[in-house]
Amino acid sequence: MSRWISVVALIKSLLLKMIANKWVQIILFVVLLSILLVFTILWSPHSVENEPAAVESVSSLPLLDAPVVFEEQVKPVLERRCVVCHGCYDAPCQLKLSSSEGLHRGASKERIYEPKRIAEMQPTRLFVDAKSTAEWRTRGFFSVRNEAEQSPENNLKNSVLYRLLRLKQQQPQPRAGLLPESFTLQLNRKQSCPTLQSVDDYAREHPLWGMPYAMPNLSESEYRTLVSWLAQNTPAVAPPGPSAMVLPQIKQWERFLNLPSSKQQLVSRYLYEHLFHAHIHFSGSPTREFYRLVHSTTPPGEAVDEIPTVRPYDDPGVTSFYYRLLIYHPSIVAKNHIVYEFSDARMQRYRELFLAPDYQVTQLPSYETEIASNPFKVFAAIPAASRYRFLLDDAHFFIEGFIKGPVCRGQIALDVIEDQFWVMFFDPNQPVITNNAQFIGKMADELRVPADGGNNLNLFRIWTDYWKGQRRYMESKQAWFKTIGTHELAHAMEYIWDGDGNNPNAALTVFRHFDSGSVAYGLVGSNPETAWVIDYPLFERIHYLLVAGFNVFGNVGHRMSTRIYMDFLRMEGEDYFLAFLPAKQRKEIRDSWYLGQRRSIETLFAAPQAWLNTEAVIGYQTNDPQAELYRNIKSRLADVAQYARAMNHCGSINCKKASAEIAAKRAGRAMEKITRLQGENLYAFPDVAFVRVRTDKPEEDFAYTLIRNKAYKNVTSFLADEHERDRADIDKDSMTVVKWLEGAYPNFFFSVALSEIEIFTKHCASIRSNEDYKKFVDRYGVRRTNPAFWELADWFQDEYARNKLISSGLFDLNRYQNL
Repeated sequence: MSRWISVVALIKSLLLKMIANKWVQIILFVVLLSILLVFTILWSPHSVENEPAAVESVSSLPLLDAPVVFEEQVKPVLERRCVVCHGCYDAPCQLKLSSSEGLHRGASKERIYEPKRIAEMQPTRLFVDAKSTAEWRTRGFFSVRNEAEQSPENNLKNSVLYRLLRLKQQQPQPRAGLLPESFTLQLNRKQSCPTLQSVDDYAREHPLWGMPYAMPNLSESEYRTLVSWLAQNTPAVAPPGPSAMVLPQIKQWERFLNLPSSKQQLVSRYLYEHLFHAHIHFSGSPTREFYRLVHSTTPPGEAVDEIPTVRPYDDPGVTSFYYRLLIYHPSIVAKNHIVYEFSDARMQRYRELFLAPDYQVTQLPSYETEIASNPFKVFAAIPAASRYRFLLDDAHFFIEGFIKGPVCRGQIALDVIEDQFWVMFFDPNQPVITNNAQFIGKMADELRVPADGGNNLNLFRIWTDYWKGQRRYMESKQAWFKTIGTHELAHAMEYIWDGDGNNPNAALTVFRHFDSGSVAYGLVGSNPETAWVIDYPLFERIHYLLVAGFNVFGNVGHRMSTRIYMDFLRMEGEDYFLAFLPAKQRKEIRDSWYLGQRRSIETLFAAPQAWLNTEAVIGYQTNDPQAELYRNIKSRLADVAQYARAMNHCGSINCKKASAEIAAKRAGRAMEKITRLQGENLYAFPDVAFVRVRTDKPEEDFAYTLIRNKAYKNVTSFLADEHERDRADIDKDSMTVVKWLEGAYPNFFFSVALSEIEIFTKHCASIRSNEDYKKFVDRYGVRRTNPAFWELADWFQDEYARNKLISSGLFDLNRYQNL
């Protein structure tokens, strides 16, 4: 017995010595931890709900038996339920579902709209910067459909898109009230871009974040159509080519644009740099058939091989290239749908403006950046009057270019402008110094914009090169301004272009909706706080700064230099308007527009102000000269007002819809009450709200848009926060009500019966608190959770398409608010 005790003691002693060794301790710790983990996995209680559910067997799904036809069955569902958020550069995760090419390209975790980006981003333009799915995979895009072995089971199991659609069906969002705070709806929210490897984790972490995100579920038939299509995974059908009636026109235009003379080559370059962002529609062609004007390495008659320059004036990089017309087949979205028409009359107008005048082009300009980014140097040979007339002919198109932009969101450009203002133009036939070609040529260096090399974070250059040039240009204009003498108010109106009596482009109204905007024909709404009068050099610079020269993939330096220079241009347009007012009141009026940050801007960029004391227009009869000036401008433009109203309603000067809507006088009288709302009464309203007025006959229902115009005294500061608004701002807020659908990003929908329209407007006018607004929304609003949401959204899409067959596009629902 004592022997056994000795053995046990010896073993105990050895164990104690072993345990005292640190390496043995580490090994024992790892072994014990492993045993603990195994026990936890095997025996710890867990809920099946927390496990990613296996993809159902195909046999258990309600799939369609027949092959699903993309164009007829799938595309309509994608457009109305998916493209409304996934249709442009601001599509979440860059997943563009507006075409089969975008679907096959897939998604990316890289953000295009990244305000703090230090280095320029590699461009990711669909159809342009990569020509195949394989190329996009090398650029970091990942698939959302099955790209492995094909079978119905694999096509669903390996499809991120299916997983997200299925998650929504399994975990539907609330069907009433507000969405829970777990949904992130902020504009610059952090993106979740699940891959096939991470989609199960995404589903566990965000069970309510299925697709359509933060919107009601798809209907049973819509869901069945998309799932059947994904299960079948049929190859994409080639998009349709040009229609038979367009082919001869394409041939005619490509022949015209590629004529070999130096004069024609310079004119074609000018046209391309101004139309590269257009959705070109041929007169008489199918209403939804559009084209893009591109540079191609291949001549007419061969397949187009587009040259992927970032800006239209960048060096094409080849000795010979051709201007070609390429069909644009993706679904059309309103936020970047900027239409320009080609026709026989248009070509004749080009010949009249650019080819008939007697001038010589002895040498074609280079594509070196310092030259190419300055249109006043590149196109100096083309008569300035012709260039200005070209812009005026379709002023709405060119202003829309910088308001809507080819980049979908225009926050950089729109930061500097008011929520509502009017735009007029100097008459090209008047002896204004900026209509003088010799003066413009002399000022060419001073008129350059920071599109040349603006990717460098070099704000010092803005303060030196560009601002000094702007000052010299302003001083030259002011020297001329002192020589023009005084003009009676009625005579001064002749300096405002009247559209030659029939062109509705003579007057425009710009609406800004935070980081998006829209342009209406005519002088819409009540008298704005500010207005612009634009001349040729200002018009051209706006285009080259914000459209031709703006790079959405650029860095923070490019964005900031563009932002600051646009301040110069905005103030220039406003100062032209002020020049029509009495000298003694100009500064007071101008300072009242921007109370806060204007002083700091004028300290940094001290502009010559001698013109403020130079009297130019006399004959005012009232103590409110600005209102009097507006009345005179309206009188000057009265002949084109009817054409402007027609364009807003139908997109055509021969509009019958306008007179039909006038019949709804009852709704019009009621809506007048909303237009009188001001200040704090509006603080709960979104920027843009659509209203459907229901009649006894649904086919006769009609729409209004409520546009809240917010006042910002800090609009001139590039450092100011958009949301830092004090009481002085809010008190000046106003509401514009229009009898058509305005804007590309509706923030909310209302639906009201015509029989209740007076109650609706009375209730609207009585809102004083968030609680009041909540009750208003409960009665008339359609929230994201409302099962009737899609039905109303479809009605607005259809109403827009019915009224504007060519210029309409799908409204974007990314900004729809959770009210």
